[in-house]
Amino acid sequence: MKTRMLLAAALGFVAAVPIAAQTSYKKEIPDSLAKLAKVTEAAAAATAQARVPKGVIQGVELEKEKGKLIYSYDVKTAGKSGIDEVDIDATTGKIIAFAHESPADEKKEAAADAKAAKKVKKP
Repeated sequence: MKTRMLLAAALGFVAAVPIAAQTSYKKEIPDSLAKLAKVTEAAAAATAQARVPKGVIQGVELEKEKGKLIYSYDVKTAGKSGIDEVDIDATTGKIIAFAHESPADEKKEAAADAKAAKKVKKP
């Protein structure tokens, strides 16, 4: 029995290591949307990190997209060009989309985001 308890404790420790993943990255999480999320950003980050285990989260946005509240993570993997985008449903915690974006795709998306931001700022 004691051996099982030690084994369970050791497995619990090993399982906890990935959860203590990286915490410093760009976060765009509006308070108005954060109040609607049922899944914490930390839990969603752990899911995104599990999907791209060798990657480093560069940033996250909490946004409404196609009627769903999602955490959208940009994950960079060393030695791989572009980024992986992992979208997590903020109400269920499940991965709802995964895509690799080339540097050209990233540039297009940044330009579209900048254009959309300008539209929002105009009175």
